[in-house]
Amino acid sequence: MSRDLPIFELEEDLVRETGRARRFILTAPTGSGKSTQVPQILLDRGVAGNGCVVILQPRRLAARLLAARVARERGGHPGGEVGYQVRFDNVTSPATRIVYVTEGILLRRILSDPDLKGVNAILFDEFHERHLYGDLTLGMALRVQAARRPDLLLGVMSATLETAPLKRHLGDCSILRAEGRLYPVEIRYLEKSLDPARTPPWDAAAEALDRLLADGRPGDALVFMPGAYEIGRTIQAIQARSSCRGLTVLPLHGELSTEAQDAAVARTERRKVVVATNVAETSLTIDGVQMVIDSGLARVPRFDPWRGINTLLVEAISKASADQRAGRAGRTAPGVCVRLWSEREQAGRPAAELPEVRRIDLSEAVLLLKAAGIDDGRAFPWLDAPEEKALVRAETLLDDLGAIDGRAGGITDLGRRMAAFPLHPRYSRMLIAAESFGCVREAAWIAALTEGRHLLVRRTDADTQERRERALGEESDSDFARLIRAWRHAEAAGYELETCKRLGIHAQAARQAGAAADLFLRLARRSGLRIVDAEADAESVARCVLTAFPDHVAKRFDGGTLRCQIVHGRRGVLARESTVRGSSLVVAAEIREIEAARGEIEVRLSLATSIEREWLETLFPKHFTRQVRVAWDPAAKRVTAETEYLYHDLPLESKRLDRPPEAEAAALLAEEVNKGRLTLQGWGHAAEQWILRLNFLVQVCPDLGLAAIGGPEREFLVQQLCLGAVSYKDIKDRPALPVILAWLSGAQRALVERHAPERMELSNGKKAKVVYAAGAPPHMAMRIQELYGVNETPKIAMGRVPLQVHILAPSQRPVQITQDLRGFWRESYPKVKQELQRKYPKHEWR
Repeated sequence: MSRDLPIFELEEDLVRETGRARRFILTAPTGSGKSTQVPQILLDRGVAGNGCVVILQPRRLAARLLAARVARERGGHPGGEVGYQVRFDNVTSPATRIVYVTEGILLRRILSDPDLKGVNAILFDEFHERHLYGDLTLGMALRVQAARRPDLLLGVMSATLETAPLKRHLGDCSILRAEGRLYPVEIRYLEKSLDPARTPPWDAAAEALDRLLADGRPGDALVFMPGAYEIGRTIQAIQARSSCRGLTVLPLHGELSTEAQDAAVARTERRKVVVATNVAETSLTIDGVQMVIDSGLARVPRFDPWRGINTLLVEAISKASADQRAGRAGRTAPGVCVRLWSEREQAGRPAAELPEVRRIDLSEAVLLLKAAGIDDGRAFPWLDAPEEKALVRAETLLDDLGAIDGRAGGITDLGRRMAAFPLHPRYSRMLIAAESFGCVREAAWIAALTEGRHLLVRRTDADTQERRERALGEESDSDFARLIRAWRHAEAAGYELETCKRLGIHAQAARQAGAAADLFLRLARRSGLRIVDAEADAESVARCVLTAFPDHVAKRFDGGTLRCQIVHGRRGVLARESTVRGSSLVVAAEIREIEAARGEIEVRLSLATSIEREWLETLFPKHFTRQVRVAWDPAAKRVTAETEYLYHDLPLESKRLDRPPEAEAAALLAEEVNKGRLTLQGWGHAAEQWILRLNFLVQVCPDLGLAAIGGPEREFLVQQLCLGAVSYKDIKDRPALPVILAWLSGAQRALVERHAPERMELSNGKKAKVVYAAGAPPHMAMRIQELYGVNETPKIAMGRVPLQVHILAPSQRPVQITQDLRGFWRESYPKVKQELQRKYPKHEWR
């Protein structure tokens, strides 16, 4: 142990403050020693008492390597005084006092042992990453401390952490800061944004390394890439450059074997380049790194609760992550970080990553909360509350799986059994269902092979693909059957790397799947599930898979395409490598939104199994309905209808109806009319005038209590006009006025006729037509001779509105417009008469 590490400047403060308050926040820069030294300080200074210190790490790789380092510092080996526990790997013993664990491990321990016997301190390391199970475990630990274990010490640690909201969440706690002794790191940006179409990130990284080496930069290099594929391309690009000959170039990501991971972080005789995912961003120390080349990219898992689709897309990292990566270059000496983006792009990046609770599936978390007695996840003390739609989606899935009572919201007996398995609820449901189908062993294999990393390499050359098809078979009713054959092949070969590689099998993934399957089978036995030795038939296995994915049922559009319609209104494409391309109805264990060719986004279904409609009817009878679906045929200009047999909203069968339902047909026809795509010949001038008369009277005589016809009312009347019709031909010439008149009662129509008449009798016995227009006063138009004897302007609307009179010459051309006839006769008529009499001498002039 090196006492020169900056964290030791806080040792006395840490011991004093943890004695005062049993909660603390520690911010310390990368390389300060917080991950390795704080647990030892708490143990050696007696703060942890006789119990053990548990350190939560977001990643398995970091947990294992940190445990090895601390064990070495204390003169031991992992599994002694210092150990680690990650999924499928428990390297601890009764003597272990410092244990590094991944987040889900401790959460399930709290569920099984709410008193956390033997645990005196919990440290949440790299908390800024805001993993869902870190947030969840912190909330559960706070509840344990408040209700059962006031002596329990809780510490939250990170290099980049916003302390204010966390302090509000923790309440009474100490805040400790270590300044750190990082060496200066020069940050370089590209002059302009990188165009991936022209220069892929791996080529840009190799070029940047070339320039750094040409400048004579000392030390090793660390290159950050988003995933294993990009890492492989980057290694090829680096090794192809003459300036990089003699360098040891190694990958580092979670899918590698432990030996390969250890080789990447170990010291080497030659200069080294490590090309890593963000597993190297925090916690891990790779000695000798003085150059960092950062693609600025990471693969980020997200879940869309509206569509129920998982996404794994390459995204730009945040400023906080970029700072963490840059810090790797300054741990042992001055360094340089080349960022493969422009300084302008940097300004637009988010300050920090969005917490996982806001972007991934919550169904397992909600189930675990309910198993802990917290029926409403909204009442849980979240640091950042999840979105309502994500909680609703999780509860809906758990209800579909039978884990909760959809009405009461509480956990069921089946749900408690499911929560005992360290699996996503889908897979725990499948394991439990497998007993009744006699395929527990196969279900354990399927869960192990699909819940973890991908077993089969997706991008292979033609020779590998041909060998794979010969060894594993090409056609099948289930992708799972092929995966099981691949795993058995790897197991028989002792997971030997080259043998697996010849068939495009990830040897390490196969080894881990074998360990996972053994674990699941042990859990199944412990839960009392009966495991038979005989191999289950394919139909039983498929039915079992279906119980886990009732919302992932998909139907092919037709035999000539891989496009599918999926439950809940989604659409996607069946993966080309799937063996069930000939099936019309499938269930997919994996529905992901991915980047396809040319940057397009595609919803892809993989790990699929053929199913039968009868299985759905047997397993999920309450999800079936029959309904009539109507549609508009624009070519035939008619409404069509068919009756559909639906699983959720997925039509499994349809039959054409001779005549659509009357109301639905009328609604569709009316929609086409109201949108202007169909013209009603019978809705003419008379109909429009009557509506204008009514609306005028409603406006000036509201005391009559009449109802106007506006936009929505007009649409309703059009729909009434369309009742009984199924085509444009049926309604084209239908008279609209009778339907419009029916809007009012007989007495109300009489009021319209009386106070907003279509024609009115003048004092001289003549009858005038009244014209109504929107936004203009009602008017009548008459020749001068027809107005002789009419001295007062006619009024309508209970005498409140004088008509506008358009006075016409014998030629029907207006000579004056007025609402004051008496004034016209007195002032204007003499002059008008003189002029018109000369033009029209044969007409009567008074």
